Amino acid sequence: MIKTILFVLAVALVALLAYAATRPDTFAVTRSATIQAPAQKLHPLIADLRAFNTWNPYAKKDPAMRITYRGPAAGPGAAYDFDGNKDAGSGSIELLSDQPPSKVTMELHMIKPMEGRNTIEFDLKPQGDATVVTWSMHGPAPYISKLAGIFLDMDKMIGSDFEAGLANLKAAAEQR
Repeated sequence: MIKTILFVLAVALVALLAYAATRPDTFAVTRSATIQAPAQKLHPLIADLRAFNTWNPYAKKDPAMRITYRGPAAGPGAAYDFDGNKDAGSGSIELLSDQPPSKVTMELHMIKPMEGRNTIEFDLKPQGDATVVTWSMHGPAPYISKLAGIFLDMDKMIGSDFEAGLANLKAAAEQR
């Protein structure tokens, strides 16, 4: 009886590991919000990393997070290193390209809780007196991420942070 149970568990484990291997090699998370402000007003709140961290939900997860800025304040080459609690993690963000007022591209290099390099994009599309801001992140999905993704819905977890961040950006832009 014990051998049968162990055999069934081993087969289930192998099936789980095999299923994880079939999952996509990349991931993408995207959220959008309509903000009652022109793109020219929103763009500096994203492209200037100090302004970015006034509404960034990950900076808000750890008010004691250590942030070290480097390079220019805004535009390509602007960057910062961060070291926060378990909710915020540690790593760095660097602004890779800037196309005012319509697009900002960044690279996120996470060190903790899990190593990873992902691309972050903010697209700003005017819509009448408002702007639709789309925040997306995409990157490779290593095997461990594929396995974790079976049990954790990363789109919902990261997506809810993006939704909170876009709400923070909306509040910051619409009050000015």
